[in-house]
Amino acid sequence: MLQKVKKALRISNNAFDDEIQDLIDGALADLFLSGVINFTNDDPLILRAVITYCKSHFGLENADSEKYGRSYDSLKNHLSLAGDYSDDV
Repeated sequence: MLQKVKKALRISNNAFDDEIQDLIDGALADLFLSGVINFTNDDPLILRAVITYCKSHFGLENADSEKYGRSYDSLKNHLSLAGDYSDDV
């Protein structure tokens, strides 16, 4: 997943790998706390959520941070309500 997120962030070196991995872990933990518990890391919606989360939190001068944050929150809400991703099946 790290390589896919780096590609989405337009990062081609390894200088930020630890920070990006922390963001990935944070995104997955946030999804889990929101009730999104039934997923794999190669699920396209989970990957999109993680990428969007990372895009909202990576970089100090990120003009699109709020936009990506709202997009992540919307996707997280949809995933948490979807029975396939929660225990509410």
